[in-house]
This record gives sequence, C-alpha cells and structure tokens, in this order.
Amino acid sequence: MFSSSKQEKMSLSASRLLWPKTVFGRRIFVVIMILVTLFLYVAWCIVDDCVIDLSHGFGTMDMLKRYTQDDIGLNEQLKFVCEENFQDTRLYMQDKRQEDWKNLSMIYFVTPTYPRKEQIPELLRLGYTLQHIPRLHWIVANDYNSCNPYLNTFLYRFHIPFTHLSSPMPSQFNNAKAKPRGVSNRRAAMEWLRSRNITSGILYFGDDDNTYDLKLFQEIRDTKRVSMFPVGLIANYGISGPVVRKGKVVGFLDSWVAGRRWPVDMAGFAVNLAYMTEHPNASMPFVPGYEEDYFLRSLALRLDMIEPKGNNCTEILVWHTQTKNHEPTTVQISRDYLDNRSNLGLLFESLSNMGVAKASDRGGAKAIISKNGKSKPLSYFLS
Repeated sequence: MFSSSKQEKMSLSASRLLWPKTVFGRRIFVVIMILVTLFLYVAWCIVDDCVIDLSHGFGTMDMLKRYTQDDIGLNEQLKFVCEENFQDTRLYMQDKRQEDWKNLSMIYFVTPTYPRKEQIPELLRLGYTLQHIPRLHWIVANDYNSCNPYLNTFLYRFHIPFTHLSSPMPSQFNNAKAKPRGVSNRRAAMEWLRSRNITSGILYFGDDDNTYDLKLFQEIRDTKRVSMFPVGLIANYGISGPVVRKGKVVGFLDSWVAGRRWPVDMAGFAVNLAYMTEHPNASMPFVPGYEEDYFLRSLALRLDMIEPKGNNCTEILVWHTQTKNHEPTTVQISRDYLDNRSNLGLLFESLSNMGVAKASDRGGAKAIISKNGKSKPLSYFLS
C-alpha cells in the first residue's frame, strides 16, 4: 500500500512540474500543443498523399478525394460524336508533300470549346495554325448539349482530319461559383480515343484561345511518356513551367502551388498514348485548378520520367492568350428587310449560326444604316 501511494504521489508531482504555474504559461503551453498537433497532421497528410490548400481551406482535400477516388463518370454518358473525318486532303504542308510526312507520329490535338460570341473566330485562327501541321487529328469537343451543324461544316474548311464531339458540362456544375470548364470535353476526347482503340500517337490539350508556335509540334512529336515545357502569360509570374538542371526536371515555377504535385498549365505537357494506355483509368477530376495535377497523378508520373522540351524549357512555344468576352448582340431590324433584296438576310443568318448576333423585330440595338454620313431608313435602300 505504501509503495503504491508513493508512486501515485511521485506521478502527480511530475505532472505538476509539466503544467505551468502561471496563466500566461498555461496559454503558451496550449498554443504549443496545438501547433505540434497541426504539424503532425500536415506530416500525416504528406505521407498519405493528401492535398491541402491553406489559402482555400481544408475542404479542397475532401473535394479532391470525392471526385478522384469515387470516379462517378459524370460526362461519359453525355458524349455525342457529331462528325468524324479521317481524310487529310491537304496536298502540301510546310513545302512538302503529304506522303513525305507519313512516318511521323500522329498528334491528337484536343480542343475544348463552348458556344460564345468569340468561338468561331478563335477556332478559325487555331484551325489555320493547325493547317500547317502534318499528321494531326483535331478533336473539337463542344460544351453544348447537342451537335452544332454549323460547326460540322466549319471544320471541313481546314482539310485536316477531325472529330467533332458534343460534350456538355454536367448540369450539377452549372451554378457552381468556380466551374470546371473543359473537363467534360477533355474526358470525352479521351473516351473517344479509347473507344477507337487508338493506342499510339501523342495527346495534347490545346485550348481554342491559346497561341502556338509551330515548333511546339515538332518538339512534342517524339514524346516517350510525358513531355513538359513553359507556357507564357500564366498568372502572376507571366510564366508556368518546369525548372531544369542538367537536362532533368527538378521542380516547377508557378505562382499558384496550392498543394499541387504537378503545378503546370494544361497547355504545358504532352502525353504518349502508348504510355497512357498502360493506365486505363487515367482521368481528370471536375475540380477547378486541379485538373492537370490529378490527370498527371492518374498516369503514375514520376519526376524522373519527364522529358523537358523547348531547349531545356528555355523557350516559350505556347502562350495562354485570352480574348475579351463579349455578350451576344441583338440588332433591332425588321425581318421584312432580311430577304434577297440585300446581303443582310444571309449576313445575319451567318452571325446567328456563329452565336455572334441575331436580328429581332423588337428588342436590341436599333440598326442604323447610313450614306454620305447621314442615317437613312432601310426603306430608302430597299424599296
């Protein structure tokens, strides 16, 4: 009994020595314990491969796990193949005949797009860039719930092989504050490649508003697994891309890290389809800001696998240019004048098909027609 009582007294005495005597000391002790707990939690998260974005709260980790581990296949059932063209009718590319390029790897250039006033001008500019690239199949995935006949016809003008997909964003994201734009389109493109059993070539995600150096396509064509390169005009630094030392990627320069293992832009990497085939579950989450990171994670990518392009990532071969968005316009003009008496009928029909402007009998900005600096009613010209 005496021995047990003595041990209890000694234990109580030791605990009193650990507990500070003053109120201030106790507060400091509690703060230290909280910091130690947070440190252990962060260390556990790193080991457990979690993502913590301290600038956006701890909810990001749960959101990522929900969409990446529980792959709900949100858009696969919503994809429609609108048009496919496998014929390359270009006779010459870069001063060479088409048959001179036949041994090159095929590049599958995936462009997510969505209906807006600038859509057709953006695709027009991009299409004429791609027209210079041999052995290229353009996959245009439109964020629209049905096939756009105008877009079908439009894509034929470039004489390059293409696939036009209708791949709308799942409706549950329509009211989201930050929308995962382009995810359903890229996932639909990857599903199309798998459905066609295409296991060779190079996969590249190219937005419709970016600016591309023709040299980029030469660089990515010999990608063995995953190649990376800088992208200009990204966020605060104006650049995003790998840091290279002695020909090897050792880190990344990007102004928004946010716990991402692969903090790169979507336009900053290319993937060999043979390598992607080794990872049949490779996909992309519907989580804004983490699409690239978790797609590359799903490929089981390691740092030592990355192939730096663009002269060891010293050249910028793609720019994240962005066109100012404009709301579609309504022009008030009597439909009585949109007949074959002038060009206006066909002109507004084209503008409407492209989503740029439409004519209305009542609403919108009133159409002004002028001659010699003076406004005239349409009846003056068309009566």
